[in-house]
Amino acid sequence: MIEAGELRDVLGTVRLLDVRWQLGGPPGIEDYRKGHIPGAVFCDLQADLSDPASAEGRHPLPSPERFQAAMRRLGVRNDVPVVVYDGETSMAAARAWWALRYFGHPDVRVLNGGVRAWGSPLETDDPEVEPGDFTAVPGHLPTVDAAGAGSFAGVLLDARAAERYRGETEPIDPVAGHIPGAVSAPTTENVGPDGRFLDPARLRGRFEAAGVRPGAPVGAYCGSGVTAAHEILALEVAGFPGAVLYPGSWSNWVADPARPVATGPTP
Repeated sequence: MIEAGELRDVLGTVRLLDVRWQLGGPPGIEDYRKGHIPGAVFCDLQADLSDPASAEGRHPLPSPERFQAAMRRLGVRNDVPVVVYDGETSMAAARAWWALRYFGHPDVRVLNGGVRAWGSPLETDDPEVEPGDFTAVPGHLPTVDAAGAGSFAGVLLDARAAERYRGETEPIDPVAGHIPGAVSAPTTENVGPDGRFLDPARLRGRFEAAGVRPGAPVGAYCGSGVTAAHEILALEVAGFPGAVLYPGSWSNWVADPARPVATGPTP
């Protein structure tokens, strides 16, 4: 993580990516054009951080070639730190943080509280961007597929809203419920009303209450692999690094009607 004051001190020496996005729109580019942190370039979650929707999920991980081309177009370099941000909660920014780390960038931070926490003037001009040299090499963070999620030997956290986990409603995917054995841990509870992450001790207590223990396997999924990255970021802030992402998440799980579905408030 990086705080707004820390970012002001290093502005101009990092590559800034504005990843504002929300499911169902409007497109984040509209907010970017209204005002962004000086020097930031817009990173499109749909086009730059995902492959087209398929049976693999609504937001499959981009291919190395697609991701590398996007990051180079945005000026990302292997030897220059990257800071990512969104509107306030870091739900979308966490996807960029996770993807950059997964594909091998060594220094990526998330602006805590997003553009709302910036507290300084914004600009509307598009900065000139020199193409980057980032090389995408996948596999630097752990993932599981549907089979691995279904037999996960640890605590598998469901980052969606609790009512979706319970199977009471499903506004997006065709089937409601959760992966059998998964524990409900809505990612919205990782942040406070101001969109900033809870302090590490509170996050640690939250995850320990869900059964997470130091050194034991922990994984996360959501609807399509986006907000689950936020869960993994929160776990890292809490002192539980190395959590496993199920990229396809629920949208991939229910693509096969043979996979079991659980409902109710408990695993």
